[in-house]
Amino acid sequence: MATNHYGVPGLGEGDSAKVATVLQDRLHALNDLHLTLKHIHWNVVGPHFIAVHEMLDPQVDTVREYADQVAERIATLGQSPSGTPGALVNARTWNEYSIGRAGAIEHLGALDLVYAGVITSHREAIEAVGDIDPITEDLLIGQTGQLEQYHWFVRAHLENAGGELSTAGAKSEVEAAQLAEAGSQESV
Repeated sequence: MATNHYGVPGLGEGDSAKVATVLQDRLHALNDLHLTLKHIHWNVVGPHFIAVHEMLDPQVDTVREYADQVAERIATLGQSPSGTPGALVNARTWNEYSIGRAGAIEHLGALDLVYAGVITSHREAIEAVGDIDPITEDLLIGQTGQLEQYHWFVRAHLENAGGELSTAGAKSEVEAAQLAEAGSQESV
């Protein structure tokens, strides 16, 4: 990330750069999440197709807006946000979403893990910037609250009446998809 040697008033150049570095990781995660949500939107099939297809549209729009907010905050801090696909792939510390055309429950099982990862890392970012920049902390807190609600929407499809989650214990998106599908077969 190139520096413009600028910091917002009262924050300073060094702290601005630290916060921007944390935000760059969030920008990559949000861009990746946006693309993953759209990928699922295009590839979901089965009896729950329309419900999941339409549930994802507002999530896609919100996550795209969040990426824009984060990029603009990075620029406000005097840094240059990087939003290119190559930069995202080079910086990514998570695996690429690997499920193509699949049933709604399978995609939701995998998406459960995707959201869990993004939310966990958003919370880590909140912790990292909290003592440095309350403005950025507030931005991330607001985003995390909405991401948690979207995660709940996904998980509601994966829980039984007793609150047990079909994807519990899954270590990968593929495993989560398989567990979710198996759980939906048991409830039939």
